[in-house]
Amino acid sequence: MQVDFTARELTVKLVYYGPALSGKTTNLQAVHELVSEDSKGRLMTLETRDDRTLFFDLLPLTFNSKSGLKVRVKLFTVPGQVIHSATRRLVLQGADGIAFIADSQRSETKANQVAFLDMQKNLRDNGLDPAKTPLVIQFNKRDLPDIRTDVELDALAKRGREPVYKAVAVRGTGVLETLIGLLERSWAQLETEHGLEEKFGLVPEEVLAEVRRQLGAVETEEGPQ
Repeated sequence: MQVDFTARELTVKLVYYGPALSGKTTNLQAVHELVSEDSKGRLMTLETRDDRTLFFDLLPLTFNSKSGLKVRVKLFTVPGQVIHSATRRLVLQGADGIAFIADSQRSETKANQVAFLDMQKNLRDNGLDPAKTPLVIQFNKRDLPDIRTDVELDALAKRGREPVYKAVAVRGTGVLETLIGLLERSWAQLETEHGLEEKFGLVPEEVLAEVRRQLGAVETEEGPQ
């Protein structure tokens, strides 16, 4: 979290992490499409010749709070390819929350596991405690064949502490629900650590309600398990 008192702006950094081709960039593109024009900035993407994200995407969403302090939410993705570990570690610096985008295909189970362990290592390398970093998990590509079943994902959600979302990011399904869930967990952690309500008059319920309103988020069956 960063606070610019001159600009009266508080910035929250959220990172989308996961294996290559799991749908991290697609999530950000979907959010960019779904959010109103007055609530979003320009989506910047750096790509390689094979159309895979090389560095990161930056998607600033800006919301005005009742306190007069502007809340800016910056969304980043990291490159999933194994060779870009240093870049992933750099992008994770100062992250206030993480959405781990997993691939639902059974063939990608190992890749999901490797990426998750890589995320935990990079968090520790940045001086962040994985156990205290707000995290949500999204299983994307629910429209493909040979995927992990809903029953399996529900059982996984019950075993873990993190909310699990189901998504088809190419259709925009489950995308906003994942983002809202991550914002809720991240804001709760920031409130605990920094007392945003007392310091800046940012009432958590009011901020999150305004975020939901501007994102047009509604409860759906793709919500957390």
